[in-house]
Amino acid sequence: MTRLLISISSFVFMLSFPAYAEIYRYVDENGKLHYGDKRLTKKHVPIEYSWKGWTEVKYFKSYSKNRKLFQPYIDEAAARHGIHPRLIHAVIHAESYYNPRIKSHAGAVGLMQLMPATAKRFGVSNRRNPEQNIEGGVKYLKVLMRMFDNDLRLVLAAYNAGEGAVKKYGNKIPPYPETQHYVKKVLKIYQG
Repeated sequence: MTRLLISISSFVFMLSFPAYAEIYRYVDENGKLHYGDKRLTKKHVPIEYSWKGWTEVKYFKSYSKNRKLFQPYIDEAAARHGIHPRLIHAVIHAESYYNPRIKSHAGAVGLMQLMPATAKRFGVSNRRNPEQNIEGGVKYLKVLMRMFDNDLRLVLAAYNAGEGAVKKYGNKIPPYPETQHYVKKVLKIYQG
C-alpha cells in the first residue's frame, strides 16, 4: 500500500512540472525514490515522458533548442523527398520529442525511432546520428505515402505498426490502441 501511495504521489508530483522542465530521479541508500527539477549529484538521473511512458535519458537538452538544431536536416530531407516539413516535425515530436539518443523498449532508436531493419532498408548506418536518422525516416515516409496513396492516417499507422499490419487489416488503421492513439496524436500536432 505504501508503494502505491508513493507511486501515485510521485506521478502527481511529476505532473506539476511544466512541460519543458527537466526532471531527475534519484534512489537513496534506503531505496527511496526522489524526484526534482535539479541535478544535485551524479546519482540524479534525467527522465522524460513521451507517449511511450517515463524513460531514462542519457542527457537532457531543451525541446526548442533541439527543434532549431535539427531544423536544417528536416528542411533538407523534406525538399529532397517531397515530404512536408511540418509532417516530419510532427513525427519527430511524437516519436522522440527531439531527443536523438532515445531508445524504445522495442529497440527503435533516435529522432524518428528507426528499428534496425528499417534503418538498414533505407541506408542508415548509425541510427543515433540525427542527420542519418531523419533521412532514413523521411525516406520511409515517402515510401509509405506512395504505398498508401497519400492517405496520411494509413501512412502514420504504418509508420507506427508496420506496413504489414495496415495491409493485414485491409488498408485500415490496425485495432491496436497504441497505433490508434499515435495516429491521432501526430495528426493533431501536424494540423495544429
